[in-house]
Amino acid sequence: MELTDPTARHLYETIRDLPIVSPHGHCDPKWFATDEPFSDPAELLVVPDHYVFRMLYSQGVPLEDLGVPPAGDDTDRRDVFRTFAHNWHLFLGTPSRLWIEYVLTQTLGVDTPLGPETADKVYDEIAEKLADSAFRPRALFGRFKIEALATTDNALDDLSHHQTIAKSDWAGRVIPTFRPDALIDPQHVDFKDSIENLALLTHRDTTNYSGYLAALRMRRALFKQNGATATDHAIDIVQTAILADPEAAFQRVLNAPSEAQARAFHGHMLIVMAEMSVEDGLVMQLHAGSRRNTNTHLFKIFGADKGSDIPTATSWVDGLAGLLNHVGNEPGFRLILFTLDESTYARELAPMAGHWPCLRIGPPWWFHDSPAGIARYFDQVIETAGYWNLAGFNDDTRAFLSIPARHDLWRQAVAEHLSGQIRRGYFDRRNAEEIAILLAVDLAREAYRL
Repeated sequence: MELTDPTARHLYETIRDLPIVSPHGHCDPKWFATDEPFSDPAELLVVPDHYVFRMLYSQGVPLEDLGVPPAGDDTDRRDVFRTFAHNWHLFLGTPSRLWIEYVLTQTLGVDTPLGPETADKVYDEIAEKLADSAFRPRALFGRFKIEALATTDNALDDLSHHQTIAKSDWAGRVIPTFRPDALIDPQHVDFKDSIENLALLTHRDTTNYSGYLAALRMRRALFKQNGATATDHAIDIVQTAILADPEAAFQRVLNAPSEAQARAFHGHMLIVMAEMSVEDGLVMQLHAGSRRNTNTHLFKIFGADKGSDIPTATSWVDGLAGLLNHVGNEPGFRLILFTLDESTYARELAPMAGHWPCLRIGPPWWFHDSPAGIARYFDQVIETAGYWNLAGFNDDTRAFLSIPARHDLWRQAVAEHLSGQIRRGYFDRRNAEEIAILLAVDLAREAYRL
């Protein structure tokens, strides 16, 4: 992305080197606990990145050939990288191309352009960099100027890696995020096992509703003690309502619930999670509008998060009515909403965030984290929600080295947007400079209580 407008370039220069606040993502805390070198170029850039392998899969490349576990565990990593390089042209026009080019040139300092003929040369250049202590996780964390990085952790995680980080003499701030989907969504494949493991971890009787809630509170408290400031929840269809008899509903979902019963219980538990956020102050995040694992063949072989999640229509006003009318007016409650249904930005999310004190609109998520997607986002939400009802930016990535690239792209898009606002006469350059800092770092700090 190249900024040609002088005002946009000026605004970008005021924010390009600000610290990175990364309040929501999927990096592995083990990287920073052990500070071991990243293993190889393919493991770094291809294998864990669903943005990358979903595109290759769409063009007929088997996931086994890309080293995606478990089926591709034994695949030669150099061959994986060669396959990626041979298909590098497929990413033209996508944000993945922008991110990876930034990683190769700016982060890794690779001078050789990537392509089929240069795959081995680029692989060797990257491998040489990864062997250098300057490219270990903690060193890169410092070079990236990351102020805080939140991981997303299963609610049953022992948080041992976070505890190792906290006890070390390293000053980097890596904090957990409480993700209880497997404990509150009866349709989750691990629901029953998770309820049983919750009992083992907390020494509470999770065969009854009150014991189940007590155990959840204990897990939330542990996460908060280890630095967590937020929870995270995923749902395909937004539906929240208080159940008249939650004990009876809980007993039903422990056995063989219908889809309607499972959805009703999940919606009830989202309200309970919101109540607990009122109690303990953890910011609640809700990611909605994604139909998960639509390729059942891939799901059976490779499991979840393998590139077949697809955006679906979302009804926020109806779906959140139960939750908002129950706790939406509570002082101190904070709920950040993310959607893959762009049609709801102007129609629902911006008016809702422009009214409910608890709501913030998360940045463009997943498929829409792109220059055009960010521009559409600003165009649809600012007039009604303003800037202060946004949650700033988060990179939501599993690819650690892409974090600076994603934040840089966001900051360039912010500069483009604000330059347009100045041209339209909405405010002057001084206002734009203040808002640029707000969008780059300050809103994320405030929204996530960092």
